[in-house]
Amino acid sequence: MKRSREEAASELFAAVYPRLAGWCRRLVDDDGTAHEIASEAFTRLWARWTSVAEPRGFLYVTAANLVRDHWRKLERERKAVRRATAEAAVRPGTEQADPSVRLLVQSLPERLRVPILLHYYADMPIREVSVLTGRKEGTIKADLHAARELLRAHLRRSVDHTL
Repeated sequence: MKRSREEAASELFAAVYPRLAGWCRRLVDDDGTAHEIASEAFTRLWARWTSVAEPRGFLYVTAANLVRDHWRKLERERKAVRRATAEAAVRPGTEQADPSVRLLVQSLPERLRVPILLHYYADMPIREVSVLTGRKEGTIKADLHAARELLRAHLRRSVDHTL
């Protein structure tokens, strides 16, 4: 039985890892970090192998959480650099809004961010996002709509500030 568990894990890895790592790559913009996140998601799955009903969903949700942690770490580092730079030479207006969609998605509340990441970045259909998050399809659609509206408003403000 142990052999079949390892075979199943190996098949899942071969089927899902390349796409999961590619999805992470689009989110973190770095190959090494993307592979670390995808590998860590598989490591966490393996630790819970017998208790996870939906391994693919577990992998994507775990990876999304690891990406979020990575973004938080980067933001802390950026703030530290900004503070150090501001202390070295005070220059007014050095902090401009970053219209990067990735940073805007990062700023969304988790309730809106997870469906955006799963639906648009992992190419999962709404039905699958619904199953993975445990929320109704209508709720997922409403959350996607709300997230798009927030992103649109942020992008408009960013464009207005740069003109």
